[in-house]
Amino acid sequence: MIGGLNHLTLSVRDLARSFAFYRDALGFRPLARWSDGAHFLAGETTWVCLTRDDRTREGPLPEYTHVAFSVHADAFEAARARVLEYGASEWKANSSEGHSLYIVDPDGHKLELHVGDWRSRLETCRAAPFESMEFFDEESS
Repeated sequence: MIGGLNHLTLSVRDLARSFAFYRDALGFRPLARWSDGAHFLAGETTWVCLTRDDRTREGPLPEYTHVAFSVHADAFEAARARVLEYGASEWKANSSEGHSLYIVDPDGHKLELHVGDWRSRLETCRAAPFESMEFFDEESS
């Protein structure tokens, strides 16, 4: 049975540039670095790997796919200011529950900084469901 997300690996063109972005703009804690990659810790448990790859995209993909990282409510505005001050561009305005900042990293990976979790999202959805939305109780999932 799947126990959760183990790690996230992102391909990057310029390791030095991306290393600085994830360390300085996002505040990830560097764990290791080598010629073609780096390991970071985001928060207490989220392991993020950067790997240099010349085939990495050159900009954001048109689809909605993105990676969301948790931010505590009391730290959101400071995180937002730091990321935007670093020069990250926004790819979407927030229209969902909770505070969110949707940004693009130096290699075009779409990221989100989000306050909330699956419980707060479902609570909001129960109050105003999406079209044809179906909920499953905890016993049946």
